[in-house]
Amino acid sequence: MGINNFGRFFMPKNKVFYELFEDVADKVYEMGLKLKEMVSEHDNNKRAAILAQLEDLEHKNDDNTHRIFTELGRNFITPFDREDIHYLASALDDIADYIYGSAKKINFYGVNPNDTGIQKMADLILQGSAEIKKAVFGLRDMKNLREMTEAMVKVNSIENQADDVFDMSIEKLFNHENDFKEVIKKREIYQVMEIATDKCEDAANVIESIIIKYA
Repeated sequence: MGINNFGRFFMPKNKVFYELFEDVADKVYEMGLKLKEMVSEHDNNKRAAILAQLEDLEHKNDDNTHRIFTELGRNFITPFDREDIHYLASALDDIADYIYGSAKKINFYGVNPNDTGIQKMADLILQGSAEIKKAVFGLRDMKNLREMTEAMVKVNSIENQADDVFDMSIEKLFNHENDFKEVIKKREIYQVMEIATDKCEDAANVIESIIIKYA
């Protein structure tokens, strides 16, 4: 019996880690949907209401992340390496933080989100969160490795696209925006949104590491 199979033999029947990770990934995806909804909404009051929903989701994910860390301290045997559980929980929490952070900056600065760069970034964040959800849900049984691998490849591509969108948006901003305050505001928003896609890639890298060790 190989080391990995030997480890699987002693895996706890309690699937609490999978349940928590799936709940977090589901909420991260929901946050991606809400961010896209927010940047498509022109009414300030409605945008503020969506921001409140995002804040609630972010707090729930904070609670779930804390529960993962608590379970990590309680359980001697875990479904996969303790370090990977910690890294994945932190990476997913970071995605949620930066999605919420993007929405907060849009609302705080009063920026009209009907901006090509913001719209494209929101699309990419939503796509990235969808692929991360797909990969996280595959961890429970590791049966759909091809689908999980394709999801991680897509996340990498999405992150590269986000880099390009960021660069083009900054170039367009400096070339066409005369209001310096507006330049600062939008640049900060682009930056936070781009980091959200970076965090998706971080989570994908952790999942890839888990697959290599246990698939």
